[in-house]
Amino acid sequence: MASGQIEHRLEQAAAACARSGGRLTEIRRQVLRLILASHEPVGAYTLLDRLKPDRANAAPVTVYRALEFLQSHGLIHKVERLNAFIGCVEQGEHPHHDHAVQFLICKRCGTVVEIEDAGIAAAVGRAAAQAGFTPSHATVEIEGLCTNCHSGSLPS
Repeated sequence: MASGQIEHRLEQAAAACARSGGRLTEIRRQVLRLILASHEPVGAYTLLDRLKPDRANAAPVTVYRALEFLQSHGLIHKVERLNAFIGCVEQGEHPHHDHAVQFLICKRCGTVVEIEDAGIAAAVGRAAAQAGFTPSHATVEIEGLCTNCHSGSLPS
């Protein structure tokens, strides 16, 4: 994502936080900036390493608290399969991540794409109801090959 786009997303994130009574502090902003700037999902310890040049005293708990806040405000998602984080396509529009979300994960290059298909969410809900289960949150992660890897060319 280009620098200008990242700054725009950060301003949108700050506004979304303010609307829900939260505050995008400087450390939260830095963590979100690093996630948005990454071309792939990024793990907590990678984020910590990237923070160290500006925040030598940053500790794992610093990053985990920022990640928890960003997730709770609908700004990022955790890709469980990869134990890593990506920016939410609809950042801040759905606090607490109550929108249907699915991830397409390329097993060759690691690219992750967020999609939102209400049909998939409805199918999961119906299957859960048939089993007598009431889900509070569902994330679907689908592994396969992206267009570039499927056609044999790796992304640049």
